[in-house]
Amino acid sequence: QVQFVESGGGLVQPGGSLRLSCAASGSIFSIAAMGWYRRAPGKQRELVATISNGGSINYADSVKGRFTISKNNARNTVYLQMNSLKPEDTAVYYCNLFSSHGSNYWGQGTQVTVSS
Repeated sequence: QVQFVESGGGLVQPGGSLRLSCAASGSIFSIAAMGWYRRAPGKQRELVATISNGGSINYADSVKGRFTISKNNARNTVYLQMNSLKPEDTAVYYCNLFSSHGSNYWGQGTQVTVSS
């Protein structure tokens, strides 16, 4: 079992910033990557950003240049700094952990709302 503590979501005006964090704990033996996905109302869940254990980073085109993913390996924690937020960034953001054994684990999600 893997547990997550997600924080940092909320309501922000367009152009504003938020920082999400996700700390994983429990039966974590080997992490291949951690990342963030999001699901907007009426849409499928999509990748936002991932970071591998080795530090390789992947961003969705829609967030490149605005979002920055980082991690603290010692704390099994991943962060997402979101700047220049747009209304279309409104979604539930989910933390993801992909293990070296090929298992996917998901956080409970945190709501991000960008609105004036």
